[in-house]
Amino acid sequence: MIDGFAGTILVPGSEDYPVAATAFGTLGSPAVIARPTNAADASAAVRYARAQGLPLAVRSGGHSPFSTNDGGMVLDLGDIRGVEVLEGDRVRVGGGAIWGDVALKLQPYGLAISSGDTYSVGVGGLTLGGGIGWLVRQQGLAIDSLVEAEVVLPSGDVVTASATAEPELFWALRGGGGNFGVVTRFLFQAHPLPGVIAGSIDVDPALLAETLHDWRDVMRQAPEELNSTVIAMPVFGPGMPVVTKILVCFGGDDSAQALAAIQPLLDLPGVRTEDVAPKPYLEMFEQGTPAPVPMRMVTHNGFASDLDDSLIARLAATHSSLSAIGAATLMLRYLRGAFNRTAADATAVAYRDAEAFVVAAAFLPPDAPADAEARIHDGWGAVADAMPGVYGNFTPYPDSDTITSMYPPATAERLRAAKRHYDPGNVLAFNHNIVP
Repeated sequence: MIDGFAGTILVPGSEDYPVAATAFGTLGSPAVIARPTNAADASAAVRYARAQGLPLAVRSGGHSPFSTNDGGMVLDLGDIRGVEVLEGDRVRVGGGAIWGDVALKLQPYGLAISSGDTYSVGVGGLTLGGGIGWLVRQQGLAIDSLVEAEVVLPSGDVVTASATAEPELFWALRGGGGNFGVVTRFLFQAHPLPGVIAGSIDVDPALLAETLHDWRDVMRQAPEELNSTVIAMPVFGPGMPVVTKILVCFGGDDSAQALAAIQPLLDLPGVRTEDVAPKPYLEMFEQGTPAPVPMRMVTHNGFASDLDDSLIARLAATHSSLSAIGAATLMLRYLRGAFNRTAADATAVAYRDAEAFVVAAAFLPPDAPADAEARIHDGWGAVADAMPGVYGNFTPYPDSDTITSMYPPATAERLRAAKRHYDPGNVLAFNHNIVP
């Protein structure tokens, strides 16, 4: 069917088609699904899609709503998922690998790469969007550990992008998403990590504003090895109470150092229980699940440059108001550390002065009032002005306003120039699309 393609082809009616056509919570109906085994296969598939005029979506872990389509081609990289540890603690990772594969492979070597929070999320999608994970304060983003990438361009040509080869492509890949090429191999620099000391601290949910204030003060003094997130969760069903938790991950196995860093959080007012203990980094990964069915998720996020008292009060008030509309979640991840030491123009993730990353989501049942979603968007407006930019990997809305929010003007223009050079025909449009 595809000249020069030695991988697997699925079409409607094929046994594996229904699963392969479905992205995370999104049911697609592509005309063809191509599963390459290497860059040459991927190149043949890209050339075929262009020749046939087929819309092209790229799938790594399948967590993105952009990784399927209707009537086009899905290029499923799931058969390119090898993970190989090389000399100098470098790691070659297939574009279809998932981050759980990587953590499992690196664990016996005492190595890790900061990635996401979910075992099954794809290396490709998460990395190209930036990659905020449990080691962000000591290692930065996943893209900050990226050394080079094997890329199939929209033309079908295969190139290697690095700081010295195709440097502008390398810059654009690190935060510009899947706009510029299909990455079939990544080369990362891994970092020593013998283990982590981690767990959750349960806090009285009635003290959310106070908890956020005190947590921020502790984290401003904490060593970079201490990574932490506060999450306020709603009632999702019978027997599931409202909860607020402080999640911690100390990157290292020195119990004394970890306890000294974590103890101030254990001493906060309202702490009820905790389960902090040594564990392998692999155990930090959760199995991701789609939004509760049949609920609809409405979500917002932003990089907060300064988590000051005013913003904390507004976040707590906004969470309360959104909870009156739908089942609302609020999450704050502390960032200061290695994340800030990368220059704003070094990658396409430009908001490197951020103190925290904030995510708010509300889940609406089918019988929610017609104006509920609009009210949630309006509610987020009460805090959005304090956050200059958003993170694309947590943003499901594919519109031009999203691009404007993801990138400051200089970064956006540089990305558009790269798009005009590498994909002038906008072949790779199933993403947060940068229109050439």
